[in-house]
Order: sequence, then structure tokens, then C-alpha cells
Amino acid sequence: MAMELPPTQRALKVQSAGEVALIETCSLPKRQDSDVLIRVAYVSLNPVDGKSADMSPSAGATSGCDFSGNIVAMGPAVNTRLKLGDRVCGCIFGNNPIRRDNGAFAEYVAVSAQLVWKIPANMSFQTAATLGIGLATAGLALYNGLQLPLPLSEPERPIMVLIYGGGTATGTLAIQLLRLSGLTPITTCSPRSFDRVKRLGAVAAFDYRSPTCGTKIREYTQDHLALAMDCITDTRSMELCYEAMGSAGGQYLALDPFPLRTHTRRSVQPDWICMFTQFDQAIDWERPYNLDPRPQDRRFAERWYEVAQRLLETGQIESHPYKERRGGLAGVVEGIDAIRKGEINGHKLVYAL
Repeated sequence: MAMELPPTQRALKVQSAGEVALIETCSLPKRQDSDVLIRVAYVSLNPVDGKSADMSPSAGATSGCDFSGNIVAMGPAVNTRLKLGDRVCGCIFGNNPIRRDNGAFAEYVAVSAQLVWKIPANMSFQTAATLGIGLATAGLALYNGLQLPLPLSEPERPIMVLIYGGGTATGTLAIQLLRLSGLTPITTCSPRSFDRVKRLGAVAAFDYRSPTCGTKIREYTQDHLALAMDCITDTRSMELCYEAMGSAGGQYLALDPFPLRTHTRRSVQPDWICMFTQFDQAIDWERPYNLDPRPQDRRFAERWYEVAQRLLETGQIESHPYKERRGGLAGVVEGIDAIRKGEINGHKLVYAL
């Protein structure tokens, strides 16, 4: 089932380390039976877009992860929840060496029908485009990695959870999800983000640049903090999380491979996740990002997308701030470079295609 499709499309293709270029005549992505094909309306940028091309370039692969758009074709195995023309959003594994024809920075993207969200009627394409990686990552980290109770459930007790990097796109979503799960989020961020993270649900916010930040968190939590999610994942962020956690230790979960030399407490169990495992395919990037398929992560993701869909439909999730830039796919190249240079803080960049 499909609308009329063009023979080719425009797409941003990885060329070599750190280089992404606009190619005018590319093939449309091949669809699996359970995929929907989406005409991309908007994309948003993430640090991984540039980072993956820098560290593990897959020459000829389509770049980009976050998108929103309309369904223009459906595989024969797609369930009836979706129909042609539906407005949807989500994320895809961009710069994928195994599936080089598919990525968000293109006019068309193919995604499993079970891993897209229908956009609520009162939500714009721009806002929806900012959600994909952040909402998928926060769900995988909190509810699959840390095994916390899902939103709208009733936890046995209001567990405290530290979100390091609460001002980031993933961090702000994680704070909201913890609140919806009946848990107690505390966070680190810059002081300019204090009001926002508290409005979203953090009971306390601490300046990550303060040399006593870890000690202050440990005092605030009365030496009971046992769970930390690190949205930054560098030596300092891991050190601070370890300083903040209570004497009994606990779990530390990073969103990137963590520096082993910083694992200084036997009572703390460190781990890291890569959101792309939700697609149940090998991640064939350079070490340490070379990961085998994880079907258990795919099973969790299918369940999580259903939960998150209900949260979106009921207006319980607030998106990260964004700024729309002009230039389409050509402009995206400039945006990737701006993120590399550290010029973008406190908001995401979105582009119309």
C-alpha cells in the first residue's frame, strides 16, 4: 500500500571521517514488510549525528536520527493502528553501515511501524521531530536499564534518582518520566536551567560546575542515593555521580561507554546503553560501539513505545526547546558543525525538509 513515490531522493550521506555531503540522487530506502515509509517533514539534530560520523564513519550511509513526517507507504505486515497520511515521529539508526540507504536526513525514511509515534493533533511537526532519540533513550535507560516502574504505575516507595545533565534534551525527558513514575528526580545542570527542570519535576537541582556538587547531593539525599543516570558521560560526570551516591552504593547508568579508570567504587555497578539496540540489529561501529543484536531491547522498545504514545496523547510530556533554522538538508550540515563546536546549548535545532 503506497502513494506515488519518486524514483530518487535527496539525502545527506557520510563521506569520510567528519564529512557529510548532500547527494541529489539517492535511492529510496528499502522497506521490510513491517516498515512504514515516511515522507520527512522536519528533522532535529543530536550530538550523535556528528560524533558517529567523526568516530565511526560509514561511507555512503545516510546520516540523521530524529524525524517527523507523513506515512506514504506501508508494508504488508503493518498493523491497522496506522494508515497512509498519518503524522508520525520517531528516530532511526543513522550512519548505519549495515543499512546505508536509511537515515533521517533524507526526504524519505523507513521505520518499523512498531517504533513510531502518532503525533497528537495539537503538536506541530517541529515539536514532534525533537522527541525521537530523547524519549527512546530515556525509556530504555530508566525502565530497561535501571528497571524502574513504568509511568502511571504505583511504586512501593518514592525512590530518588539522580539525572546528571538534566538540562539536556534526554535529561529533561527523563525528569518528567521519573515524576510520572511516582519517583523522586534530582538533577545537575547549569543554574540557568534550574527553574525549568524544577517545573518539569526535579525536586532539587545542583550546579554541576560546583566543586562541592557531589557532596551536596549526598547530603541532600542523606547518603541514600543508589541510582544515577548520566546523560553526559565523561570523567567528571562519572566522578560526580560516584561522589553523590550513598555509602551502600548502587547502579550507575551512562548513555555512552564510561571511562573505566573512573570506576572507583566496588559497591557501584556501572553500565551503559546505546539506544540503537532497540532496532535489534548489530551495531557495526568501531569499538566500543560494536554491539551484537539485543532482541530483549527490541521487545522492551515495543512495549515502551506504546506507553510513551499514551503519555503523548494525554499531553503529559513536554518537549525540549528548539530553534528552527532555514536551509533544509544543506542547512543541516551547518547545524551538525555548530553542535560539534559547542555552539548549541539549551535547545535543539530543527529543519524543514
